[in-house]
Amino acid sequence: MRETGRHELVRLGANESAFGPSPKAIAAMAAQLERLSWYGDPDSLDLRDALAAKHACSPSQVLVGAGIDDLMGLAVRAFAGDGGGAVVTRGTYPTFMYHVTGYGARPLYLSYMADGSTDLDAMLALARSESPRIIYLANPDNPSGRFIARADMERFYASLPADTLLLLDEAYADFVDERELMPPLFEDRLLRLRTFSKAYGMAGARIGYALGTPEVLATLGKVRLQYGVNRNAQIGALASLHDELFRRFVVAQTADGRNDYYRLARELGAAHIPSHTNFVCIDMGNAQRAVSVMKELLALGVWVRKPGAPPLDRFIRVSIGTAPMRDAFARALRAVLAGAVT
Repeated sequence: MRETGRHELVRLGANESAFGPSPKAIAAMAAQLERLSWYGDPDSLDLRDALAAKHACSPSQVLVGAGIDDLMGLAVRAFAGDGGGAVVTRGTYPTFMYHVTGYGARPLYLSYMADGSTDLDAMLALARSESPRIIYLANPDNPSGRFIARADMERFYASLPADTLLLLDEAYADFVDERELMPPLFEDRLLRLRTFSKAYGMAGARIGYALGTPEVLATLGKVRLQYGVNRNAQIGALASLHDELFRRFVVAQTADGRNDYYRLARELGAAHIPSHTNFVCIDMGNAQRAVSVMKELLALGVWVRKPGAPPLDRFIRVSIGTAPMRDAFARALRAVLAGAVT
């Protein structure tokens, strides 16, 4: 907004929920604001109990953190921060690599396949040749929106070296049928990350959780910030878990929005990537044109982003907004492409 001098933007660049938090979460947090002088529970006991019930596990298999970004940083520090290798697809969610480089781990890159899919075979080959401490995999993926089917994930996981931790970022898992995800395994070489930022609409509250064995989570507990989780975030997350109807509403609205973007892309003769998230990637043909379109959209008051590495850098990535936000994006994109220079 400062760059453009605008007082408002159609905010479609950060994969936030345009549908807000659950009204129950808002009410619960508002009711507790007068107690903001109190620290939150450093162990998030009530929330962990509720999450354990949701995932049919023990509270000792759940660790709450200040969003997935916090939890992946703990994993890097605990398991790879002494120069250990960390495998990542170049161009996937970049915050993981901030932790890898910042905490002294050794990055091991591979590339997306030509269609923007994660190359599981290449990832396995790199794991076998380099013996990394961690493999980072987002499923569904950010920024492509692609999803690796359960059977493929199971085969991949079973083929990994026994001493390599699979750090599985499932930030967008709420937009996928739970039966399509990997089964609820609890083994020392698997750490799954979930968030309240997406379908639950609590990105600004910064709260997420990890699912893993008590031993692995205890190791993370040795380096975590004990009072790092916002008290009101704990309250809102707990209330959100008791409002499944609202989560389903958001998931349904998001599916409708994805279909709107697919139709818009077809109308404009642009390819798109089928998405299992709350955003869609639309192909602009090449990276230079994608940058140009993104800037021109911003000049019209519509903020979107684009992936940074090939082959996905030719796409713009658009979050699912409300119907009026989607209409505003469609009008702006039509206007930009009508005059865009290839």
